Amino acid sequence: MDTQLLVIILVVLAVVASLTGLALRARDRRRSAEDQTSATPDSAQQRGPVVVQETQAQATTGATAPSVGRRPSLRDRLTKSRAFLSDRLSEVLGGGLDDDTWEDIETVLIQADIGVEAARRIVEDLRAKARERRITDAGELRGLVAEELVSLFDFERDRALAFAPEGVTVWLVVGVNGTGKTTTIGKLANDLERRDKSVALAAADTFRAAADEQLAVWAERSKAHLIKHQPGADPGAVAYDAFAFARARSIDVLVVDTAGRLHTKVPLMDELGKVRRVIEKEGKVQEVLLVIDATGGQNGLVQAREFAAATGVTGVVLTKLDGSAKGGIALAIENTFDIPIKLIGIGESIDDLEPFDPKTYVDALLS
Repeated sequence: MDTQLLVIILVVLAVVASLTGLALRARDRRRSAEDQTSATPDSAQQRGPVVVQETQAQATTGATAPSVGRRPSLRDRLTKSRAFLSDRLSEVLGGGLDDDTWEDIETVLIQADIGVEAARRIVEDLRAKARERRITDAGELRGLVAEELVSLFDFERDRALAFAPEGVTVWLVVGVNGTGKTTTIGKLANDLERRDKSVALAAADTFRAAADEQLAVWAERSKAHLIKHQPGADPGAVAYDAFAFARARSIDVLVVDTAGRLHTKVPLMDELGKVRRVIEKEGKVQEVLLVIDATGGQNGLVQAREFAAATGVTGVVLTKLDGSAKGGIALAIENTFDIPIKLIGIGESIDDLEPFDPKTYVDALLS
């Protein structure tokens, strides 16, 4: 009996030991697998273009906002600009009409960034029309000023953004740093997404610190794809890979962010021209949008001249009009160059981008 009990005890111990060994080996295998997984490098972060695609969460969340063209009144957005131009004209016209009045009107227009030549021509036309219509009332003259300012804009110009008839539409966005270029790209991507267009953003501003990170934030907010390389990479290579990605994925619109200042010996305009040429080896650029900070005044004219010569600018995006802008720069740009203003930025929200309408703009400044 004692022998049989001893045998049973030994068998039980052997079974327990066997089960314990199996459990320990299974635990070790799991730990080994976990260690290998956590130690695997993310090679996509080390070389080649990094493509950030929209996730399911991005595709199903986010507040719905109105697209371009469905924003509230422009008048409230241009409070500071209106206060400058409208209030000063009221002061000038409040004292009646005489020779000094015309000189004062010219001064106000120049101070509003319309430009010296344009201001003189406007005043000459105003004096001639006032004599012809026998205007002596300040209120009537104010209406004539608005009429004259509107006439500076060419209403025959096509201000709509161009899309490719088929394949990938490419928009190249250029401008100096600090104008709101990357923010404008984010707003464009958001509006395109609202129109059910698939969008890819190319981070070709590889020289500005954290430029790709800023663009990544906008890509996430607008549910767009992002194509980028390592900091300091060749912008042309980024543009090439981005176009190849967009074409392979049948993306509707590719928006390319570009450098506004280079930290190399290569001139900025040469680099921007190269980016365009690289894309046009495989496709076509439908728009080259120049972003100009409206608060910069006449500096915007200098920028427009340089960028237009280098990149073939097709349209202007005038930003920060809700700030301390004097308002007249829009008239100066259209009066000086054969380039239409297509969009205006009137706030920091992702929806604060509107198509430019000359009459609505002038009315908002003078009302």
